[in-house]
Amino acid sequence: MEEMNAKVIDSENEKIENPASEFSATCFDWLESLVQALVLVVAIMAFFFRPISVIGTSMLNTLHDADKVIVWKYGYVPKDGDVVVISPVKDLKEAIIKRVIATEGQTLSIDFSDGSVTVDGKKLDEPYIRERMWLQGDGEIPSVIPEGYTFVMGDNRNGSMDSRFEAVGLIPNDKIIGKATFLIFPFNRMGVIH
Repeated sequence: MEEMNAKVIDSENEKIENPASEFSATCFDWLESLVQALVLVVAIMAFFFRPISVIGTSMLNTLHDADKVIVWKYGYVPKDGDVVVISPVKDLKEAIIKRVIATEGQTLSIDFSDGSVTVDGKKLDEPYIRERMWLQGDGEIPSVIPEGYTFVMGDNRNGSMDSRFEAVGLIPNDKIIGKATFLIFPFNRMGVIH
């Protein structure tokens, strides 16, 4: 009888210990899943896209100071009209965000008398610019964009330090981090970037 009572007590002790063990195992499983998800998110952000904060007003009215955007990185090749994020170049200490105007091999001319930009013989239709461009800059504007380079300008042409200036110049393609694809903040302006 005592042996039977001992077995009953032991089985009751096991029941008391099991919930704690099950809780620990569940917590460990959740923690393991969370760590795996975090590693996956970090890997995706490192190779495919990342959030960036806009600094300054050079892209008004498309983007404003302190806007948050998602930048697509993986396999990106610069294309005319894209808004891109560029690693610090020349004299600049911070990344910049600008619009691609012309890429390698394209011809480029800017008429500062009327503010027009012509690429490959076609005058660009630029509804995104803030106002007519009159600011010329101090850099050389090539008639043909050399291989491996991109010419960029801000949408706020009269308030933008860009490829028209010696301090920025032509952008080596390997300095282009990626394309700004989506505005995520502020929420009232959230949407695809054109």
